Amino acid sequence: MDSLITASARALAAGDALGALKRIALREDPPALALRGIAMAQLGEHPRARELLRRAGRGFGVHEALARARCTVAEAEVALALRDLGGSPRSLAAAAATLEAHADRANALQARLIAARRLVLLGRLDEAAQALASLDARGLSPALGAVAELIAAELALRSLRVDTAHAALARAQAAAERSGVPALRAEVARALATLDQPAARRVVTGGGEQALRLAEVAALLASDALVVDACRRGLGTGAAWQPLARRPVLFALARALAQAWPGDVDREALIADAFRTRRPDDTHRARLRVEIGRLRALVKTMARIEATGRGFILQPLNGREIVVLAPPIAGEQASLVALLSDGAAWSTSALALALGASQRTVQRALAELEAEGRVRAIGQARARRWLAPTLAGFTTILLLPAALPIE
Repeated sequence: MDSLITASARALAAGDALGALKRIALREDPPALALRGIAMAQLGEHPRARELLRRAGRGFGVHEALARARCTVAEAEVALALRDLGGSPRSLAAAAATLEAHADRANALQARLIAARRLVLLGRLDEAAQALASLDARGLSPALGAVAELIAAELALRSLRVDTAHAALARAQAAAERSGVPALRAEVARALATLDQPAARRVVTGGGEQALRLAEVAALLASDALVVDACRRGLGTGAAWQPLARRPVLFALARALAQAWPGDVDREALIADAFRTRRPDDTHRARLRVEIGRLRALVKTMARIEATGRGFILQPLNGREIVVLAPPIAGEQASLVALLSDGAAWSTSALALALGASQRTVQRALAELEAEGRVRAIGQARARRWLAPTLAGFTTILLLPAALPIE
């Protein structure tokens, strides 16, 4: 490489994108195009960065496999920033193998970390944990070390291992300081802030609420109380857990009964909550009896559901307390809003992948949120992306896909 390319690469490694561009802004050779693409990505111009990296990749010859693999890795990182999650991960895996074969260990590890971060965004946490555990972290640069620790911290937070997350973030902070990259330090600072922000609301008898941080949520879920968890849609006590995420009617009944504890709930109110109707008839009352029977069978190891003169009452076994855990964002689209609040522009297809829903379902939800002024769209047709204001004052960790084991 010539001296300008070398100097530009060093500037990029230090996070000085403008300094890198000053040296190569007018050059059109493949190495310069690749470095310009990386610089544009650091400046947030991701569509332009992707175009430059693709041009660079096409410009390298068939005997320049190492350079083309590096372009593939850089383009994959840009795709991650664009929340373009629909592509096949095979090209990134092939690039990582090429880099390892050419002894470019740093870029190979970068490729593996990008793949792990993509899995985290998609909520495939077990696969992400396996990918991270398989990495040989010895001799990582401070920047890559910080990224690896950030991924480990997010995995720990999603499973409410708060102490593990705190330790990983402390290591990430130290590595980010050594790297000298301002954007990396800011990312670690944002992650650390989630530990002290409210993550859920505890519904108090009488209609009040109490904000809970992640550590307090973890302690509550590990306690002897019967917790009806509206963040991950289920109920449990201690190690026992009954998921109801795919049975919304049963969860609506469980939540209504739990919020009324130690009192009972009128049948008409249960029908209104579960079936969304204000004019019940005999068919609704018959269906209520059927659904209550199904819920009773599912929770029999944790609680009893007894009939009263006017409705039903939830009675926990062994004198346990009942606690209702509500998400920090109300509404049916809470998980969608939580994804969009990360500040990135998401495509409809990427949101559908992350949520495990159909694109049509996501489109309907986005249309409702747009009508309420909670999200906005940029671009047209296939280039359309969705954004939401960053949510301040609380964390949405518990609302993200697969935030906790669901099944």
